[in-house]
Amino acid sequence: MIKIGPAGIGSVIDAASNLEKYYKMGFRACEIPFTYSVFIKEDKHKKQIKDIYETVKKLDFNLSIHAPYWINLNSAEKIKVVNSKKRILNSCKIAHLIGAKRVVFHCGYYGKDSKEKTYQSIKKEILDMMKTIKAKKWKVKLCPETMGKINVFGSTEEILRLVKETKCDFCLDFAHLHARSLGKMTYKEMYKKYKGFKKLHCHFSGIIFGDKGERSHKMTPSKELKGLLAALPKNKDITIISESPDPVKDSRKALKILKGV
Repeated sequence: MIKIGPAGIGSVIDAASNLEKYYKMGFRACEIPFTYSVFIKEDKHKKQIKDIYETVKKLDFNLSIHAPYWINLNSAEKIKVVNSKKRILNSCKIAHLIGAKRVVFHCGYYGKDSKEKTYQSIKKEILDMMKTIKAKKWKVKLCPETMGKINVFGSTEEILRLVKETKCDFCLDFAHLHARSLGKMTYKEMYKKYKGFKKLHCHFSGIIFGDKGERSHKMTPSKELKGLLAALPKNKDITIISESPDPVKDSRKALKILKGV
């Protein structure tokens, strides 16, 4: 089954009711973007956290979280690595409390390091965070994301290697891979890399790119949505989160197209 939904849930106060609205629209998934900070606070929003959790369970809704963008697990400044891990783990704590199963995050930058050294540094920090998640008994999976800029860690090969060597999960961003490959990879080729997995957590949107990869997201052309949905099997558990400038509008369009594919 392919589940479609938007990135964005509105304010903390309206989150539970917005999930109900999304469900009525036909969405079965949603991702909460903690873009600049983890805005759901354990001490401040106890009632809202309980409401979101109960709504997720009642609707059997596939809820996920995107950790703040200020993440670099390969920074030369150790304090930045420490703070990056704090942001990701804080996102995991809130995810556990509200019933979200996955925390998506950007791993970091190569900087002046080789790709192999960068990989080993990021792998080490992910393994360390997984120890904390296990110790806290949080029912949450870490999902490093495929990235769209060439100078940013997050190629298909790097993410798949992390999954194999750490047993973390992943986020397959089709738009990012389209940009990273400078438009050369087809959706079938992207999916083929991940076809061995029973469950896929994915992002999608229209995207503008240049010779260094991703520049910005844009509304998703119907042609691109049709191409993506035609490339995916219907008998697997696949979640597609829209990250376009109007994710609800694009998610509704994707649902209509899915019914006709």
